[in-house]
This record gives sequence, C-alpha cells and structure tokens, in this order.
Amino acid sequence: MFPTPHAIVVGLGTFGSAALDALATRGVRVLGLDRFDPPHSLGSSHGRTRIIREAYFEDPLYVPMVRRAYSGWKALEADAAESLLHPCGGLMVGREEGPLVSGTLQSAEKHAIPHQLLDASELSRRLPALRVPDGHVGVLEERAGVLRVEPCIRALLARARNRGAELRTGERVTAWEANDGGVTVVTERDTYQAEVLILAAGPWMGGLLTPEAAARLRVERQICLWVGAELPDGWPVVVWEPDDDRILYTIPDLGDGFKVGLHHGGPETDPDGVERKVTPNEEERILAILAHLIPGARAPIRDRSVCLYTNTPDHHFLLGRHPDHSRVVLAGGGSGHGFKFAPVIGELIARLALEGDDEAVNSKDPGLDLPTTFTPSRVLDSSRDPAP
Repeated sequence: MFPTPHAIVVGLGTFGSAALDALATRGVRVLGLDRFDPPHSLGSSHGRTRIIREAYFEDPLYVPMVRRAYSGWKALEADAAESLLHPCGGLMVGREEGPLVSGTLQSAEKHAIPHQLLDASELSRRLPALRVPDGHVGVLEERAGVLRVEPCIRALLARARNRGAELRTGERVTAWEANDGGVTVVTERDTYQAEVLILAAGPWMGGLLTPEAAARLRVERQICLWVGAELPDGWPVVVWEPDDDRILYTIPDLGDGFKVGLHHGGPETDPDGVERKVTPNEEERILAILAHLIPGARAPIRDRSVCLYTNTPDHHFLLGRHPDHSRVVLAGGGSGHGFKFAPVIGELIARLALEGDDEAVNSKDPGLDLPTTFTPSRVLDSSRDPAP
C-alpha cells in the first residue's frame, strides 16, 4: 500500500507529468491522478510534435526558462534512451515590424541568441519552395527544433514512477479542500489526504476553481493537419504571420506527415463537449493559407486532430500558489505555448510545493526564477472582470 503522500498532482499532462517527475526526483512521496490514461488525445498534451525555440517572440522573459528547459529535455532523453528533441532550425516569417518578427528579434538581441535576419530574396534562394510575400523577412534560429509530445509525456511519467511516484489513472477528481492541516482530494473512487496539492488539470482546470476563475481560463478549440508534402531534407520549422494577424505554423515531417495549423483564432469550447470532428471547411481554411507561403505543401491530408488551448487573458502562464490556499499550487494556462517549458515548470512547481515562502522559490540558477507575471491572483481575483 502506497503511504500517505506528501503531495498530490491532479492532471498528468504537460505540467502535471513534469511536476510529478520533479517531486519524485527530490524523493518526495507523490501521488498523480488523471481522469484519463496519459498520454491521450483529449486535452492539450498530444499532437505528436511541438516547436521549441529560444528567440521567444511572446516575451523575452521566457528566454532563460526555455534555455533551462533545453537542458531538462536533454537529460530526459539520456534517461529514457530515446530521441525526444529533433534539432532542425526555426524560421519566423513576416513583416519586420509585426509582432512575430519584431518580438523574435527583441528576444534574440536582448539575450544574444545566434540568429540571421534574411530578406525575401535570400529566403527564396535558401528555400526555393517558399513564396515569401513582398515586404516580409525571416529570422532564422538554427538551434530551434521539435519535441516529440507523446514520447516526452511517457518518459516523464516513467521516470517519475521509477523514482517512487504512484499513478492513479482513469480517476476523475470531483472535489478538493485545503486548510492549515493539509489538503483533501475526492475522486470518483476514493478520498486522499496530503500536505500539498498541485492542480495541473489543463483544459479541465476551470472546473476545479471558482466560476469567476473559470470564466477567465478560456478553452480554445484548435485544429492540426498532417499532409503528405514532399519538401527537401533539412526543412526547418516555419512560422508565418500574414498581414491579417493570423499565425500559421508548420513542422517538418518526422515520419507521419508535414504538420500545419493556425496558432490561436479557434472558437471557445468546453473540454467535455468539444467537437472532435474536423470539417472540410476547417481543413480548407488552413490549406489555403499554407498554399500562399509554401505552394508545394498543399497535398493530400494524412491525418487531422483537435487540440485544446487553455488561455489566460494575457496568454502568460498561471503558475504559483493559490492566493487563498498556501498549500495549493496552480499550474496551467499554457495558452498554446507551454509544452516546451515542461522540465523547468516541473522544477518550479516542486519548489513551490516544498519551500515555505515565495522568496525561497527563486534562486540564482538561470531559468529558475518564478516570474511575477505568472501570479495566479491576476486570474483568480474575483474583482476583475473576465477578459472580453
């Protein structure tokens, strides 16, 4: 019988599996609970591949974290004896003054990240399959690459289990409470006690919080396609910002097709009632945009999938102690860009769960300071109106 755990992790997707692994690595008795059997295809932590990039257009504050995450993925690769990270380079294309290119350049210059700024003619020379619009440029980051999603989740959970973690899957959490004496978690099967609770339930996070908080964590339906495009060996990740505020991402074929999708812009949904079928109109919308940038990539669709983003109002993560319950750590709101950070998020969650105060969480280790930007109070504060 597994002894009473020190910590319980609810949700074993990206952030939860990393938290379970980080806590088990520290010798903590930890129990992981998930309503499904991860990795699965019903939430956010699936879809075969994710981009990892250092010159972070969203905000330079993420750069030290992603650098730390690279080290974490490499260590996991070594422990799993499996290839998890595929270096291929990353190309961000758009107008130089647009958010994608200007943000990428800002992070690259602030953190001295090696990169090349290429005009349309140079892009066409290097990658003839690209049809770059007039006035658009590209930022090439050679260290960018692709992570294999499901193998990463499996490796994190396997290492956590090997280091003493207990996993209970197919067990939905129905309630939790916290007080000065500890935390209690109620599932459809049992009731558990611990000292600390980590809520990392992905798209189902809102259902474990107040209605006000749930209204500020918006679940977005996203579509991914895999097409049978034949592109040259060494083709990089290509992300394009057209002149209409959309962002198209493409990921090289790692054996099951060339992946393409739109970053954000999907409808709000409920994770328990989301439409899982991709319509022909939805497919055509993505393929039509792809054809403007890489005409030769418009090819028969091999597969399609629905993925869920859990968005905070500002698209920064939700990470820190619950403002009303010091024994509860919240980890969510990946907002469509969280996967690559899993190893460092796991480390930060472990520190939050084990350290007595927030100042002790931060350290002089690069990438292991907890940004105040992520504070849960900005989402859970009931005095704030939900974002429009």
